Amino acid sequence: MKKSMVVAAMLAVAVLGTGCERIATGEVGLREDFNKTIEKTELQPGSLNQTLVGSVLVFPVKQIGLPLTKLQPQTADHSTLDDLDIIVIYNLNPTAVYDLYTVRSHSFNAIDSRGDTLLMYNYLMNVANSAAFKAVNKYKALEVAANRTPIEKDIAAIMRDALKSEGLDTAITIDQVQVKNILPAQSIIDSANAVITAQNAQNAKQVEVQTAHLEALRLKELSGSTQSIEYMKAKALQDIAEGVKEGKVSSIVVPYDFKGLIQIK
Repeated sequence: MKKSMVVAAMLAVAVLGTGCERIATGEVGLREDFNKTIEKTELQPGSLNQTLVGSVLVFPVKQIGLPLTKLQPQTADHSTLDDLDIIVIYNLNPTAVYDLYTVRSHSFNAIDSRGDTLLMYNYLMNVANSAAFKAVNKYKALEVAANRTPIEKDIAAIMRDALKSEGLDTAITIDQVQVKNILPAQSIIDSANAVITAQNAQNAKQVEVQTAHLEALRLKELSGSTQSIEYMKAKALQDIAEGVKEGKVSSIVVPYDFKGLIQIK
C-alpha cells in the first residue's frame, strides 16, 4: 500500500514536471484556458505554470532586436541611397502584455525562431521604416555617412513620437537605434571622386603658376636692381682682398671695366 502511494506520488511529480512552463528572465506569460480565453494577469519571470489544462503563451519583453536591411531612402538632394541597414532595440512594459496581445491586431505581431510571439514587431518595423526615410531626407547624399549619429537619434525620436500619437508610449519603449551600414548611390560616389580629382589637378596647377611667378619676380629683382648688383660687386672685392691678405690668393682676374684699386703688400 505504501509502495503504491510512493509510486503514485512520483508519477504526479513527473506529470507536473513535464506539464509546466517556467517563465524566463526577460519574458512575460499569459495563460490561455482550454476554451481559448486569455487570463488578464501576466505571468512574471521565474514563475512555474502548469500546462496540463490550457497553455501558457510566452512573450519576450526585454531588449528585442528589430533589424531592417536594404532600405533605400531618398536624400535631401533627391538621390536614393544604395543601402541603409539599421537595428532598433525596444522593450515592452510587462504590465501591458495582455492589452497588446488581446486589443491590438495580431497582424502587428511576429513569431520568432522558438515559436514565441514578438508583440508589435511588424507594427514597429513599419514605424521604423518610415522614421528612417524621414531622418535620412534631412541630409544630402554625401552628408549621410558623416551624420550617422544624428540619424540614429532622429529615427529614435520619430518612432517615439509615433508611439505617443497612438497611445503606445507607455507600453513600448525605444531603447536605441543603430545604423549598421549606410551607402550613397555609386553614381554619387563616382561624381564626388571625379570632382576631388579635378580639384587636386587645379590646385597643382595653381601651385605651379605661383612658383613660376615668384621665380620671375626674383630674376627681375636681380637683373633690374642696381643696388643688388653693386652690393654683389662690393662683396666680391671684399672677399678677394681678404683672400690676398691671408695669402690664400696668388693671382687675380681683373674685369676689363674694373675701376677700383687693389693694394697688394
